Amino acid sequence: MNRGLLSGNSGGTNGQSAPRRHSGNGGLQPCGAAVGPSQPGTMNVFDRSINFDALFKFSHISASTQEHLKRVYGSFAICMFVAAAGAYINVVTHLFQFGLLTGLGSLGLMVWLTATPHSRETEQKRLGMLVGFAFLTGINLGPLLQMCISINPSIIPTAFLGTATIFACFSLSALYARRRSYLYLGGFLLSGLTLMLLSSLINAFVRSTWLFTANLYVALMIMCGFVLFDTQLIIEKAESGDKDYIWHCVDLFLDFVNIFRELLMILGMSENKKKEKK
Repeated sequence: MNRGLLSGNSGGTNGQSAPRRHSGNGGLQPCGAAVGPSQPGTMNVFDRSINFDALFKFSHISASTQEHLKRVYGSFAICMFVAAAGAYINVVTHLFQFGLLTGLGSLGLMVWLTATPHSRETEQKRLGMLVGFAFLTGINLGPLLQMCISINPSIIPTAFLGTATIFACFSLSALYARRRSYLYLGGFLLSGLTLMLLSSLINAFVRSTWLFTANLYVALMIMCGFVLFDTQLIIEKAESGDKDYIWHCVDLFLDFVNIFRELLMILGMSENKKKEKK
């Protein structure tokens, strides 16, 4: 509870403090002092109303593109549920333990999806490919999830909440930003990805723990940058007439999965080090 401040003015001829009375807000003020309204600068910030309609209004994005984004994020939500189901089946039932086959299967579905043009006639077929790709992607996460469960099961919800927060923040940043303002990141991100792959190849022979850890953090930053880049690229493609929401969903889904994977590995290593110190 806020406390009022004691008035510092002295009164009376004998040096005694002037009589004081309680003000309406619990403070003490000299008698006769007028209790005026609170100053504008002291207004409680929680008294201000929030205009949520203005908060989620993207006036710089056309109505057709906003409708396209709804389809993209709707498909993205479906992919998340399907991938979670695939990961759950792999962890709980220990089915589909053939990592190479499921990896090749997801790659094959992605190539098939790319080769199939987007049209009303192929929309249902391509949605089926998207669901299959998301399911196999979830299965491929199974071994990493099992490793995290063996270390500390709380790593998985922590990594998921962290990924969701990162993805939401960077997505909103890209949506609110001026159009094309993050497209320049494409060259830097691809260069960073190339350097990261080269360092990973070198580390396969060097076996440096420090280099492996550095790669994890660099990869996490690069994937965060791809959320900005891919979101604005989707907007520009939609404004130019490219309404392939299924493939655009794949871009964002892969960004989310890669961030989730990097966070799982970072948190797993950190928790493992804590156990070793004990």
